[in-house]
Amino acid sequence: MNALDTMRALASNGEVVTVEPGALIFSSGESGECMFGLLEGSVQLSWNGDQGHEQINAGDVFGAGALVTNDHRRYGNARALTPCKLLVMNREKFLFAVQESPMFAIELLGSIDQRLRQLKDCTRI
Repeated sequence: MNALDTMRALASNGEVVTVEPGALIFSSGESGECMFGLLEGSVQLSWNGDQGHEQINAGDVFGAGALVTNDHRRYGNARALTPCKLLVMNREKFLFAVQESPMFAIELLGSIDQRLRQLKDCTRI
């Protein structure tokens, strides 16, 4: 199981949203009240005025950082590159998932670590 599978298991109706290509999902500096699981499509995450960026695809989760930092602010932007279906998990459900399913936290850390390693590999080129 991965973090997205756990999100799906905890989801209730109305938590899946559709986003059109080019649409901004969230922007840097705004308050982050939820995280996302990417069910379909591709999203570009960017930061530092678009100096840094990564593309994530179906099966990935993103936006959790704002749920665990003191100010709950977004660090970067997320924009749909293709039509996307997103599973939305609010902060309350996120905290419940971490408390009731500690493996969710481990899966989330694993996902973040894998993406960080890929970014570090890209910067060595």
